[in-house]
Amino acid sequence: MPHNHDHDNELDPFAARVRALETILTRKGLIDPAAIDVIVDTYETKIGPRNGAKVVAKAWVDPGFGAWLKRDATAAIESLGYTGRQGEHMQAVFNTADTHNLVVCTLCSCYPWSVLGLPPVWYKAPPYRSRAVIDPRGVLEEFGLTLPARTIIRVWDSTAELRYLVVPMRPRGTEGWDEARLADLVTRDAMIGTALVREPA
Repeated sequence: MPHNHDHDNELDPFAARVRALETILTRKGLIDPAAIDVIVDTYETKIGPRNGAKVVAKAWVDPGFGAWLKRDATAAIESLGYTGRQGEHMQAVFNTADTHNLVVCTLCSCYPWSVLGLPPVWYKAPPYRSRAVIDPRGVLEEFGLTLPARTIIRVWDSTAELRYLVVPMRPRGTEGWDEARLADLVTRDAMIGTALVREPA
């Protein structure tokens, strides 16, 4: 039969499929919606880039914490309550006016979930994993980040033993800002190294 009428559905096709699958599994008694809500809330509010942004903002405003983060990132991050899966062994690398840091996992997709949440699809993709090492400047340009020719780009290879967090430079025009306001400027990509922290308007 022809199927040319519109559906009253506010969801995009992928979200609609997820919703349908969840409905079927719930009706069959295979999942508990409350448990799913807890998992979603965990990744949205307790695990993810917001945590990393808070770490970065604290390092910007608290020199003592920044020094601790540089010396022992695992302990400094854990002091804020961010630890767990793939965040047990951390190293913070700090961008400067002369050096930009970029993180990749060349073997698979090792990634600090406790501070950055789930890895983006492109982070796990073979083209990024190989080209970030061979042509980091070209990869950054594809992300829309063109750095001065004099800037040194250091590439850090995450492993099962050690994962990295890029601490971007604090943007100009944020003097006197508190940690919460600063954290709003910090993105996941800036903490991987494929972007800079945007300056306030």
